Amino acid sequence: MNDVENTEKQEQSNESKLQAYNTVCVKLGLSMCVYFICRYLSARAVDMFGKMSDGMSQTLYHLIYTLIVIMLVYIIPILFTAVMFNSFSVYKGKFKILYKRPRRLARAFGTFPAMFGLGHGIVLLTLLVSYLLSKVLGGQTLIEDLLRPTTFEPTTNIVAILMMVFLLIVIAPVLEEFWTRGIMYDALKPFGTGMAILISSILFGLMHGSLYMLFYTTAYGLTLGYIRYATGSLFTVTILHAIVNSIGAVALLLSTLVQITNEENRIINTVNMIYIIAVLVLIIIGIVVFITKIPAIRKYKIENSWTEVKPGKKAALFFLSIPVIIMLVLAFNEITRYWLADLLLG
Repeated sequence: MNDVENTEKQEQSNESKLQAYNTVCVKLGLSMCVYFICRYLSARAVDMFGKMSDGMSQTLYHLIYTLIVIMLVYIIPILFTAVMFNSFSVYKGKFKILYKRPRRLARAFGTFPAMFGLGHGIVLLTLLVSYLLSKVLGGQTLIEDLLRPTTFEPTTNIVAILMMVFLLIVIAPVLEEFWTRGIMYDALKPFGTGMAILISSILFGLMHGSLYMLFYTTAYGLTLGYIRYATGSLFTVTILHAIVNSIGAVALLLSTLVQITNEENRIINTVNMIYIIAVLVLIIIGIVVFITKIPAIRKYKIENSWTEVKPGKKAALFFLSIPVIIMLVLAFNEITRYWLADLLLG
């Protein structure tokens, strides 16, 4: 009789956990739907603001432009997610723990070459695939267009450049890590750490709004997720995220200097070339380091607190959730630059 009762209790517990997991999937899907709607509204708001900014100084224009982006792309979606998961209560008085300095900080930072090599190895692979598709299919193709690297609008305004750098190395790392490796990861962790790392990484990749960036940002998300799990802190992953973005920020600064000097300054051009070579060397070293770490990675075990449901079913339940399906449609709309909006609005 006791065995029967224990079995029934186990089934009820599993059913309850399944319902809780489905609820988390719905909330994550809704949060990402809000995010992509906000990204669309941000683009439209910037367009409208640009038409109304005649006579406005470039400095003021770029300040307001940055505030619009921060508010719509970061603040509103993160606040919505925080409300959905009651994060204000969950993290109240716990930020010191959330951002604690891990004991093995140097070892955690030592993963950077492998992390950078993996991410940018995928970048090179993406570029190779795009190039081969253009050769095989001939001319410009839809896939080639989708896989084209995202570029920043060229500008020589110093305030615009500084605001972009600030977004890259401060705002994005702090807010995106709190959002993905904080709220999302913690919401999913009770259902398996591996699934928490995987789903939060995919959502992190989708947040970047292009098919080209999806692949390597998801790879970065996976490595950052494992570091988050290993250290139990957002401290290291936030700094690592900032370091990766700072490499891009330096490239942006150097390319801007080249434009300002009309591409005739030999010193700046030389520094730019040295920087590019240094980054390529770092990528090669990082790829080698990552390959050498594969055996250790394969042996690395992560806890799974919900073994009753297989990982494949968990993933299927997530991606078959109605809000997540809608989120994927909106993500595709973002990647193809608002085909859905054009279809609906004519």
